[in-house]
Amino acid sequence: MMNFVTRLLTRGEPVIAEARGSDAAAITAIHAASFQRGWGEDEFRRLLADRAVVTHRADAGRTLTGFIMSRVTAGEAEILSVAIAPSWRGRGYARPLLDLHLRRLAGLGVRTVFLEVGENNKPALRLYRRAGFYEVGRRPGYYDGSATALTLRRDLG
Repeated sequence: MMNFVTRLLTRGEPVIAEARGSDAAAITAIHAASFQRGWGEDEFRRLLADRAVVTHRADAGRTLTGFIMSRVTAGEAEILSVAIAPSWRGRGYARPLLDLHLRRLAGLGVRTVFLEVGENNKPALRLYRRAGFYEVGRRPGYYDGSATALTLRRDLG
């Protein structure tokens, strides 16, 4: 009931900030609700503690509604995961989260960003293409042996 009331009262842009180790449980729950094979909380704790990993969170009021996580190395970054909680999708939270994250990566000296996405994930593909990503590769059967993963790239500099 509280989430329903929070959603009704929350309008406008999400509040986006760097994620903390204490966000691991909430990020794990969003990831599990968004992907067939969710990562464990221990995996997220390790990633959040890794200095080469940059993670941002989106909040509506006191509710963590989404996250984006990238690994940075040698002037490049790979977006490891992006997810918005199912009940918060379609509210325009993903684009500002992605935009801020890309600006932060650029500020860290990242020149090129890569990611993989299922070719059937139309909302994600639309988001990434609008943000300037383009296809540079394909991995047939990558997801569960059936779905094709597209490798996308965006140059920041």
